[in-house]
Amino acid sequence: MGIGKVCWGLGFIVQPPNTAGLELLTGLAPLHCWAAVWILAGVVTFGSAWVRFVQDRFGFLAASVPPALWAFVYGWAAVTGSYPRGVFIFLWYITSHCGVIWCASRVPPGGRVTPNERAVEGRPG
Repeated sequence: MGIGKVCWGLGFIVQPPNTAGLELLTGLAPLHCWAAVWILAGVVTFGSAWVRFVQDRFGFLAASVPPALWAFVYGWAAVTGSYPRGVFIFLWYITSHCGVIWCASRVPPGGRVTPNERAVEGRPG
C-alpha cells in the first residue's frame, strides 16, 4: 500500500493531471506539494508495515490521509457545483481507498488475534 501511494504521488509530479475538482487544494499550494503528501504518506505506510500489529496504526492513519483529503475536496467541488463529477470521484476514494484501508486495519496478521492484542484493542476475550 505504501509503495502504491509513493507511485501515485510521483505520478502527480511526472505527469500532472487535469486539476478540475482540486481547486480547493491547488488554491492553497501547487499540485506538486500535494504530491509530496502522497509520497510522505506512502513512506510512513511502508515503514509501518514492518512493525507489530496494533503498533502499525500510524501507517493506516498515514495511508488514509491523502485519499480522505482528495475525497473531501472532490466532494466539496460537487456540492458547490464547480465539478459535478466530483461526487463519483468522492465515492471512489471513500470506498476503494479509505474503505479498504480501514477494513484492512482491523485484520490481524494471519487473521488471528492474540489475547494481548484483544486487551490492547479493548476486545472481549
